[in-house]
Amino acid sequence: MSIDVGAGRVRSVPLHRALPRFAREPANVLADLARQAGGGVVRLGLGPFRPYLVTHPDHVRQVLRADWVNYRREGMFWRPLRRLLGDGVLGEGTSWETSRKVLQPLFTARYVATLAEEMARTITARIEELDGHARTGRPVDAAEEMQNIINRAVIQVLFGDKITHEDGERLGPAYDTAATSANFRLLMPFVPYSVRVPGDRAFMNAVKTVDDVVFPLIRRTRADPDGGSDVVSALCLARGEDGAEIGDRQIRDDLVSVYGAAAESTASTLTWLWPLLDAHPEVAARLHDEIGRVVGAGPVTAAHLPELRYTRMVLQELMRLYPAGWISPRMAMESAELGGVRIEAGSQVLISPYATHRLEAFWERPSEFDPGRFAPGDQERRHKYSYFPFGGGPHQCLGQHLFYLVASLLVATFLSRFRPTLRTPGPFTQAPAASLRPRQKVELDLLPVERVSGEVR
Repeated sequence: MSIDVGAGRVRSVPLHRALPRFAREPANVLADLARQAGGGVVRLGLGPFRPYLVTHPDHVRQVLRADWVNYRREGMFWRPLRRLLGDGVLGEGTSWETSRKVLQPLFTARYVATLAEEMARTITARIEELDGHARTGRPVDAAEEMQNIINRAVIQVLFGDKITHEDGERLGPAYDTAATSANFRLLMPFVPYSVRVPGDRAFMNAVKTVDDVVFPLIRRTRADPDGGSDVVSALCLARGEDGAEIGDRQIRDDLVSVYGAAAESTASTLTWLWPLLDAHPEVAARLHDEIGRVVGAGPVTAAHLPELRYTRMVLQELMRLYPAGWISPRMAMESAELGGVRIEAGSQVLISPYATHRLEAFWERPSEFDPGRFAPGDQERRHKYSYFPFGGGPHQCLGQHLFYLVASLLVATFLSRFRPTLRTPGPFTQAPAASLRPRQKVELDLLPVERVSGEVR
């Protein structure tokens, strides 16, 4: 792999030596290259594919905001994702504009706040189902449980009562399979689709399952509109700029995209929390103390959320270290200059929050887990694009308010009921996947709070 920064070569690593590690832990490879370049624009020589890695906050701002029209979500990196997500709110052009206009009011902070009580009840009911594990000493798979809990809560927002329990249970695993089985295509995007690669069959079967759930749901909602406040009802009632209905395919793409951002990404991120708390008992103790003081024995309600300030700081720091969307590709539509480097039209540009969040020029002790860096007031001194777990500019993720609502409710409810301890030893490393998730299984033992000496009873 050859690495160029500006006009000067930083170093050269033979392709056969670089690719194995890139295939194992791509996010860490990009973070290392960004550090070595001091945040300068880096060109990666991956054989026939030579994208630019852009991590300096000034350059990220230029791509995502100042010149966002020139850097579009197009190109070979998007092909594997397009096969799952399509061209709705994660696309470009007219379809994106229409979808964003319809969806944005449903994801504002004010609207999301109206969902808090019902979501709190849903999350509480699902977490209560884990009492059996705590009584019998059976461990839980953190990734699986995070997905199950969040899946139930998010499906309620997206589909209301229009989806059966069985279909809801099918959707989560199918999306998860699609996201993980596309790994090879994401890391080796230059391999032709005429060549069968590992994961292709599982990916296509998973996408078919997603379609088998979502398309009939759209047709039922169109046939019997009830004016519900769920997302599928809003999309089915919406009209494009020409006054025509939005097509079933675009609605499907929007629902799948929003589901992935709200459910799969949130579950992946929260899976990393438990190893971090295990490795930082002082953070865990402060978090337990806040939840015990604010929530007591529970249940958690919407009224508790404004008081869970340290909980939010923990989630912000979690998103700094482990942003689910660890890479965001763009394609330059016209030739431009970025950080003193000429970017030719058609070139791929890779934005990586994971790498930017680890630049020493913008973060003290960047590899350490320290929620205190998000204490009120500290963030005002930070470059806006040194921290962008939800992207930025016109394409900024709509789901950030929903993330903090769901994650805060889940963490507060979970820790008001249990004291989880890590059964599986670390270290935990990144799996090569579209979203940032641990390669190893994270198993937890659950101890009921009332059995912990000195805790809330």
